Amino acid sequence: MPSIILKDVSKYVCQAVNLEIFDKELLVLLGPNGAGKTTLVNIMAGLTDYKGSVFFDSAPVDKLPTNKRGVGYLFQDLALFPHLDVAANIAYGLMSHQQPQERVHARVNELLQMMKIEHLASRYPRNLSGGEKQRVALARALGPSPKVLLLDEPLSSLDVQTAKRLRTELRRLQGRLGITTV
Repeated sequence: MPSIILKDVSKYVCQAVNLEIFDKELLVLLGPNGAGKTTLVNIMAGLTDYKGSVFFDSAPVDKLPTNKRGVGYLFQDLALFPHLDVAANIAYGLMSHQQPQERVHARVNELLQMMKIEHLASRYPRNLSGGEKQRVALARALGPSPKVLLLDEPLSSLDVQTAKRLRTELRRLQGRLGITTV
């Protein structure tokens, strides 16, 4: 898993940001609304243009499109597809990487087990709790085995108990996978 370096990155409120995130580190960005947390995450993902440079393991990724950066992204609004069941939502990222069907099926089953949501495989997002939706979205982000995991306010829409439980699980999962996480 790579280290991430931002050198003189600028976009909107973020001006001349210099930041180093170490390999396999879990970094939490804190700040008030409008401070630029989502902007920085979107820059690392390659979802927005910016000035400056972003490096993964000392290699510049500025010219790489999002799908070539090896990034898994858990969006704040989760972005689950309402017309797809849980298994199909998780499979989506793998299908977009043109994985063989048997590989997709095996990986989806692995992620369902890892996230402890096997029993939800055939449910649709509208029939899931907030914590269940978070787990599905996280499983989808992890599907293609990204080098970097980016989480945009992953606990903001959850009740206190669910957020506490999911925070513990995220830390355990991040340590188990050894994935650089922001």
